[in-house]
Amino acid sequence: MGRTARAFWVSAPGRGEIRDVDLPAPEAGQALVRSRYSGISRGTETLVFDGGVPANQHGVMRAPFQEGDFPGPLKYGYLNVGEVEQGPAGLLGRTVFTLYPHQDRFVVPVEALSLVPDGIPAERAVLAGTVETAVNALWDASPKVGDRVAVVGAGMVGCCVARLVSRVPGTRVQLVDVVPERAETADALGVGFASPTDADADCDLVFHTSATESGLTRSLDLLAPEGEVVELSWYGDRQVIVPLGEDFHSQRLAVRASQVGMISPARRSRYDHSERLALALRLLADPAFDALLTGQSRFEDLPQVLPRLADGSLPALCHRVAYG
Repeated sequence: MGRTARAFWVSAPGRGEIRDVDLPAPEAGQALVRSRYSGISRGTETLVFDGGVPANQHGVMRAPFQEGDFPGPLKYGYLNVGEVEQGPAGLLGRTVFTLYPHQDRFVVPVEALSLVPDGIPAERAVLAGTVETAVNALWDASPKVGDRVAVVGAGMVGCCVARLVSRVPGTRVQLVDVVPERAETADALGVGFASPTDADADCDLVFHTSATESGLTRSLDLLAPEGEVVELSWYGDRQVIVPLGEDFHSQRLAVRASQVGMISPARRSRYDHSERLALALRLLADPAFDALLTGQSRFEDLPQVLPRLADGSLPALCHRVAYG
């Protein structure tokens, strides 16, 4: 009889279940990994859970080790930290990050594994994929010493961007969100906080991550002349109105896209995807990122937890899943 593992599947929009799945024996060049933690990126994964991925975005939204197709049944996720149980001798017992869905044990090619540096807790390493997105955004934006920066949208990506850009000497960084409780998160990250109406204007650079039309409009309002909005939000098939009248041309404002699927042109000649992810893991030596880990549950409870994350009754930035 073959071996089995347990995996979380979205059985249909709004419903999930734990399934037994076949676990193949690792072949040459593969490793067997036992999961310790996985992370739920609330915005993306609840969209997938609710069946909200537009048909014309199915290819774009596909996760590296996804099984099944949108809207379901499918196995989805991409923030996994585990320990190598079987594979090359140099990897045995090592803690690794993998872009793998929620599953207690799995087999992948060794090139899909990223070593978690010594001294970085496995619990924090689930944020590697989100920090990688923030790294790419800073490469796209090229913030300068002394810049005045706003980050509109205090979700996982926005918080990671705020922490990284605040490390640039002399920057004034303000995290902007409609949820007043995010002020505590901003304080833990060492940056300022404001509601959209009270945010400081005259910004050289604004990162927009709220995925709302109002957030994008406010991001443009906060710019100084010749300032730039870096747009990290994903809107799917929604039509978004961008106010390009009023001061947009006279003040020479700019809006540019940033997306983690491709290496920023600013660093494409020096980094590949594995090197960029390794950089993100090294940056997680910063304990301030623990502020993003706002919930935890057992793997077995995922069928009950994801509906609550999706409907907002269980608030979270990054919700962590613990394996027994």
